[in-house]
Amino acid sequence: MNQINKNITLENYMDNHFIHRSNWLRAAVMGANDGIISVASLAVGVVSAGVERETLVLATLAALVAGALSMAAGEYVSVSSQTDIEKADIERERIELETMPEVELEILAKIYQERGLKRETALQVAKEFTEHDALAAHVRDELGINEVNETNPLQAALASGVSFVIGGGLPLLVTLFAWMEQMEIALYTSTIVALIILGIISAKTGGAKIGKAIFRIVIWGSIAMGLSALVGYWFGVEF
Repeated sequence: MNQINKNITLENYMDNHFIHRSNWLRAAVMGANDGIISVASLAVGVVSAGVERETLVLATLAALVAGALSMAAGEYVSVSSQTDIEKADIERERIELETMPEVELEILAKIYQERGLKRETALQVAKEFTEHDALAAHVRDELGINEVNETNPLQAALASGVSFVIGGGLPLLVTLFAWMEQMEIALYTSTIVALIILGIISAKTGGAKIGKAIFRIVIWGSIAMGLSALVGYWFGVEF
């Protein structure tokens, strides 16, 4: 009973580490950040060119839909490609273990030795891991692939696409309800506030420093919107 309690406590302790959230958190934060910045930047650029509300809303909505689909598709393809590479490497490692087990054992021992173990200890550890599960040991320690790095392509695509819609929905709401005379200010202000909130959420969820996360996300968002507004003023497109 005590052993079971210890195991449960250990599992709970491991689950509390932030690294286990890195994959889905990265996709979600990236999607929300891109949704806020890209849609708001486009809206700022369009309104800076001097357009009617209907044109502004249509352009913003199109950016929201296209951006969400693009983010989801891009994340799916990216994660799928990474998964394919990892599977190919694992298969290659399996073949090498079958054809030259002595060499692979020496490679594993060398890895542990470089991490600080003495030669004799490293070789003994390598032998024990090899006897237990040789492929798992090489996948983890030679290739650097483990369960923390594993990401489901569909999960990543869904997290990225949904978070893009949530993030990009804010600029769309602003274009629908804000006064046209104050539209640029409303877009700038709401976007900065949204980026600050996103920075706080991502920092707390990932266990990072809040100030650093906010500074990073707000600076780049401001630059993107500023350049978009400059383009709109520069070309002065008439619709």
